[in-house]
Amino acid sequence: MIELGLYTFADVDPAGGRAAHARRMTDLVEEIVLADEVGLDVFGLGEHHRADYLASAPVVALAAGAARTSRIRLSTAVTVLSSEDPVRVWQQFSTLDLVSGGRAEIMAGRGSFIESFPLFGYDLGDYDELFTEKLDLLLALRDAATAAGTEGAPSDGGPLPVTWQGSHRAGLVQQRVWPLPAQQPLPVWIAVGGTPQSVVRAGALGLPMVVAIIGGEPERFAPLADLHREAARRSGHGPLPFGLGMHGLVADTTQAAADTFFGPWSAVMTRIGRERGFAPVTREAYDHGRTLRGHLLIGSPDEVAEKILFLHDVFGMTRFCLQSAIGVMPHAAVLRSIELFGTKVAPVVRAEIAKRQAG
Repeated sequence: MIELGLYTFADVDPAGGRAAHARRMTDLVEEIVLADEVGLDVFGLGEHHRADYLASAPVVALAAGAARTSRIRLSTAVTVLSSEDPVRVWQQFSTLDLVSGGRAEIMAGRGSFIESFPLFGYDLGDYDELFTEKLDLLLALRDAATAAGTEGAPSDGGPLPVTWQGSHRAGLVQQRVWPLPAQQPLPVWIAVGGTPQSVVRAGALGLPMVVAIIGGEPERFAPLADLHREAARRSGHGPLPFGLGMHGLVADTTQAAADTFFGPWSAVMTRIGRERGFAPVTREAYDHGRTLRGHLLIGSPDEVAEKILFLHDVFGMTRFCLQSAIGVMPHAAVLRSIELFGTKVAPVVRAEIAKRQAG
């Protein structure tokens, strides 16, 4: 089967002040609630520390969503682990897992933006080493909690003590970290942007992985899925979940989707491109991205379902998440997209994949 969901960075007007921040937080929780109501499987919220994104503390916002939902899984997209303290990450997500009744997930990544490094006092020269070291500690904490209640674990039912030493954080010596999450284990995913070394690491560690595709032809990323599976196999792991994340919008008609999404999306991509030395996006490139083999999922429910099924043929993914709330996208359009994605696209995709797998 396949899980279908949404992810967002909670984009906000950087010149909107307090009122824009308050309104966007209200809208964000409404999006999570609606996604749950229409039967989507997962909602991800990406950590950023910029004026144009609201989610600098995504676990807090996800907890607000957890209090008003009952089944949807709640994840970051991503937690910038390189500039976080893995102990606090573990404690926050264990708490979210308890609040949500066992629906939390950690999605760890190195981050495609770098604003968190100077903010929290880290050197960008340690970019790779920070992530590797902190992931090691996070997984040690996960394993210690997972072992709680098993043979040889502490008699009080709590986590195993952790002893750990690194270069960028104080070491731990026989330290027990609380609370225990509801899930055993609490899932840890890895998000990658296309670096083969990151893909191999995820597979070798037995971790589920998601690839974000925001440009180019998606089929060019298919070798990453194969690499992940092969790395897992070579390390003795069984099949692992694999996900895709892409930009897009579902609307009642193709033209409505295309015209609504272009303005906010192009403004964001041009602004970020300017920061990174890229040329502004054009409508021509945008329209090419909307084709079957393009990197955007924009159209009617039938068109979006067709494209997800095409991607499933290419990748065999077990999860697909759509990012619709980009830039100053009208909130009503985002809500309509969520509704159509859950009530029109998802049933078609799930039924077709189930039929293929049964056959």
